[in-house]
Amino acid sequence: MPQFSPDEAARKMGTGLLSFPVTHFDEDDLSFDEGAYRDNIAWLGQFAPAGLFAAGGTGEFFSLTSDEVERVVTAAVREAPAGVPVIAPAGYGTATAVDLARRAERAGAHGILLMPPYLTEVSQEGLAAHVRAVCAATGLGVTLYSRANAVYEDTTVAQLAESCPNLVGFKDGVGDLELMTRVYSRLGDRLVYVGGLPTAEMFALPYLELGVSTYSSAIFNFAPRFALDFYDAVRAHDSAEVYRRLGDFVLPFCAIRRRRPGYAVSIIKAGMRAIGRPAGPVRTPLTDLDATELAELTDLIKKTV
Repeated sequence: MPQFSPDEAARKMGTGLLSFPVTHFDEDDLSFDEGAYRDNIAWLGQFAPAGLFAAGGTGEFFSLTSDEVERVVTAAVREAPAGVPVIAPAGYGTATAVDLARRAERAGAHGILLMPPYLTEVSQEGLAAHVRAVCAATGLGVTLYSRANAVYEDTTVAQLAESCPNLVGFKDGVGDLELMTRVYSRLGDRLVYVGGLPTAEMFALPYLELGVSTYSSAIFNFAPRFALDFYDAVRAHDSAEVYRRLGDFVLPFCAIRRRRPGYAVSIIKAGMRAIGRPAGPVRTPLTDLDATELAELTDLIKKTV
């Protein structure tokens, strides 16, 4: 698989819909099922995503050991079709994030998605030092994930873009339109901007006006054609089609997702099971959908996707 420069990977990500695949676990012992995972990466690759984010939030990064993350990323690199950049996760404390970034580069990944640090509240100065350490540890392009305890102010992002040439992207998981406007106004085309809120389709149309040309679609896991058609409608500014699809599928899907904390991930694995491509259960502390919710989701998918 050809290597991308940081800028090339960023430009590629900005050209289309991004896939955040689930991580497959064995039904019995919850170990990583590499064969099933690689089969699924090959299947998703047929739909030509603009980027593939291995072991991301939808891929249960938070439940994987560092060794498992490296195995998942390596499997994705080996199976992804040529021309699709594979983006690996880094996160937790700075030392762990640096280690994961180096492992990702060793595994052949084409970029890093820098997750929020673990647990603790931090200052903007601390976040900036964290990012600089990760960027200095790798030649890969780094995309910031702004959410939870790592919400980056526009001034911080601008300073980091000046001092870190391989900082290439900004993923928003907050939904603060004013902050997103400030970031884009300061940085413009210096970065690629990715929508990263749960069920990003809900926000895709207004975010497009803010310079967010792409987003991470968890729905792509089990309904890739629907997800791509929705994305095309967004890019065409076809608001009638976007709202039709929101009403038919996305809104009732989100109604199930909101029933329990953590269902933003669990419902995607349930969707995989519903289409006959099971990826195993989620790991704790997440919980799977119950039988009634799974039946409801299966019926919704059959009717509308």
